[in-house]
Amino acid sequence: MIALTAAEIASAVGGRLRGVPAPESLTVTHADTDSRSMRADSLFIAKPGETTDGHLFIDSALEAGAVLVLAERDTQSGAGDPHPAVIVDDVVTAMGSLASEIVRRIRAHSETTVIGITGSAGKTTAKDLLKTLLEAEGPTAAPQGSYNGEVGVPLTIFTAELGTRYLVVEMGADAPGNIAQLCEMVRPDIGVVLMVGSAHAGKFGGADRIARTKGELAECASAHVILNADDTQVAAMAERAAAPVTWFGESPDAEIQAQDVITDAAGHPIFTLAHHDSDSASSEGWRITSGLTGAHHVTNLLAAAAAAHRAGADLQSIAAALDGLGPASRWRMERTERADGVTIINDAYNANPESMREALKTLARLARPEEGQDRRAVAVLGAMLELGAEHNIAHIRTGETVVRLNIDQTLVVGDDAYPLYRGAVAEGSWNEEAHWVPTAEEAEAWLRENLRPGDIVLFKSSNGAGLRLLGDRVAGRKDAE
Repeated sequence: MIALTAAEIASAVGGRLRGVPAPESLTVTHADTDSRSMRADSLFIAKPGETTDGHLFIDSALEAGAVLVLAERDTQSGAGDPHPAVIVDDVVTAMGSLASEIVRRIRAHSETTVIGITGSAGKTTAKDLLKTLLEAEGPTAAPQGSYNGEVGVPLTIFTAELGTRYLVVEMGADAPGNIAQLCEMVRPDIGVVLMVGSAHAGKFGGADRIARTKGELAECASAHVILNADDTQVAAMAERAAAPVTWFGESPDAEIQAQDVITDAAGHPIFTLAHHDSDSASSEGWRITSGLTGAHHVTNLLAAAAAAHRAGADLQSIAAALDGLGPASRWRMERTERADGVTIINDAYNANPESMREALKTLARLARPEEGQDRRAVAVLGAMLELGAEHNIAHIRTGETVVRLNIDQTLVVGDDAYPLYRGAVAEGSWNEEAHWVPTAEEAEAWLRENLRPGDIVLFKSSNGAGLRLLGDRVAGRKDAE
C-alpha cells in the first residue's frame, strides 16, 4: 500500500479523526479487514459483517501492529483511552473512497494501466493468467483469490504501490449497477467481458439483466473493450462500448483466435493462438498446450492474451508464457492423483449451470476409454446457489445432462441439490448409477466404500455448499480442513 497519513485518509473518506494527536505524522503502509493480518503501521478496517463485527477486534489489531482504525463508531481501550481512528458513517463506502484516492495517486506518479475483468464464470482464472502475463512486463497488482466486490476490489487496490505498472481488477456483481460502481472507483483503461450465464440470476432477476450489468464495464473502459465473439450476449455489448473493441474467440472474425482446438488425454486444451488482422487478411499463430484442465478454459486463455496484448505485451511472448501454464488458485479444476490410482478433480469453488455443464463434459472426456483402460467417471455434485426461481429447473436439467454424458456414478449431496438427483432419475439413471445423501459426511463415507482404482472423480458445487473441502479430504490433502 502507498504510504498515507491519518490526515490524508480522513480527507479521502470524509471521516472524523479521534484519538490521533498528530494526524499529519501518523503514517500507514498496509490496510486490511482481518485483524490477524496486521503488521507494523497498519490500518485496521473494522468492517461489520454478517456473523461478526470488526469493531470487536480493534484491540487485538492494535496489539498486532495496527496504528489506526477505520470505524463506524467511537471505541476505546480497556483503560478508557479512545482508539486512534477515522470515524465514518459506512466503512465499506469509505473503503471505496480510499481506493479511488490511491488509484488517483498511483496514476499521478507513473504510467499505470488499469484492467477490469468481469463475466459470469472464469473471472479468477482469467485474472490469474493475465497477472502472470503482465508481471513479465512490469510491476503488477492483482486480487488474491476471488476478491471482486465492493470490499474485495478496495482490498486489491490497497496492495498496489506507487510504481505499479499494471493494476488488474476482478469485478463481480450481485445486482444491476454494481459494475458501474466499481468502474467509478478504479476508472479502468481496459475492460474484459468473458461470458454471460445464469450465476446470481435470482438476485438479478434474469439473464438479460445480468448481461446489462456486465455490459457496464464496456461502457466505462476508456482505451479498449475486449469482448467474447463466441457469446452472443457479450457480442451485443459492442454497441455500448465507449472505446475500440477487440474480439477474442474461436470465431473466424475474432482478432485473437483459438484455432484447431483439441484436448489431450489429461484434458489440457491444445490450440493455436492466432492473431488475425482483418485489414490485411493476414494471420500468425503459435501452438499452445495449456496446463489448465477443460476445453472451456480456452475462453479464459484468449481473454488474458487479448488483454495483455492491448496492454502492450508481444503476442509471441504471451503465447510462450501461456504454454504449460497451470492454475494459480485453489479449487478450479484442481487435479490430484492419489496413490491408489484415483484421480480427483476439485472444481467446487463456484458453480452455475454453464460451468457445471462444462465441468461434466470435461469429466466425460477424461474417462473416455483409451488403450484398454477402464476408468469410471464419478461426479460428486452439490447445489448451485443464487439461481432464484430457476433453482429447481436448473438442477433438474443438470441431472439430465449427467445421464446424457454417460457419467458412470453420480453422487448428489445436500437437500438443495436434491432436484439434480431427481432429474437424473427421470432421465433414466437408476439407483445403481445415481445416489443422493443429505450431508458431506455421508458422501465421504459413500466414496470411501465405493471408489476404486482408475476412477476419475469430479467435485463440483457452489462455494457455499462446501464440497471443495470434501474434495480436499478425499484427495488426501494435508491442508484439508
